[in-house]
Amino acid sequence: MLTPDLHAILGELRAREPLFHHRELGTSRGDLLKMTADDFWEIGASGKAYDREFVIENLLEFYKKPEPEGWSCSEFSIRQLAEGLYQLNYILQQPDRRTRRTTLWRKNDDAWQIVFHQGTIIT
Repeated sequence: MLTPDLHAILGELRAREPLFHHRELGTSRGDLLKMTADDFWEIGASGKAYDREFVIENLLEFYKKPEPEGWSCSEFSIRQLAEGLYQLNYILQQPDRRTRRTTLWRKNDDAWQIVFHQGTIIT
């Protein structure tokens, strides 16, 4: 059972996933720098690790195209790892694959920042 505070945080973070696919949160380099921690990195569904700069460069290219359709998120869960640091887990269903996702979110000065993200293909 989630505490009322954790339930509210889950709602806030759930609205930001799938990660980087809410263009209303910003699509410029500056927006992405604010959204991500200085030491942000991710592990893609392929198992490859990507640093912040690589992810931002690829997102800037991605945002030049229309947003993909047919994506849905389910099975959200959250846990607090430390003061102001939360792990959000969910399933992302895309037309051609299903992945288990986890994002580490940190609250800074009333703004959320992404610390880490991983996607793993579900076989």
